[in-house]
Amino acid sequence: MNISFTYNRSKVIQALRYHFISKKEIRLLIIFVNVFALFAAAMFFWKKITPVAFLLSSFLWFALMISFWFILPLTVYNRAKTFKDAFNLTFLDSYMHIENPNGSKNWNYNSFKYFIETPNFFHLYIDDRSFFLIPKDAFANDDDTHNARVLLREKIGQK
Repeated sequence: MNISFTYNRSKVIQALRYHFISKKEIRLLIIFVNVFALFAAAMFFWKKITPVAFLLSSFLWFALMISFWFILPLTVYNRAKTFKDAFNLTFLDSYMHIENPNGSKNWNYNSFKYFIETPNFFHLYIDDRSFFLIPKDAFANDDDTHNARVLLREKIGQK
């Protein structure tokens, strides 16, 4: 199976959000800050803290949410040259062949630790921080998408 694709900026940014939120340490930090914000709201409601302390905790919550939802994905997108290239990807039995205007590479399936599927992409993880995105809309039809999903499950394994 052979596909050609370029990346859609808004879909890639959403995929990066999925990536960041899937990380355990980020999820724990968000949970901790949300519990802290609820605690601060309750303390303000019962007049145990001043409005300035509540506003400060609210600012912390807003800053964290804005950074994880907007700033971090945009920063990664803007720094990565990969998302601006066009690719041709061929799925073969023992490896994937990928090429772009800068060159080509054969990737053995065992080079990837696992993959996850999100609404718009297959995320193929090389390690916990490095991954390659394959857009689902690059496939000609739903049968090709399903065949790719089955192949990836068989050759790489889903998390």
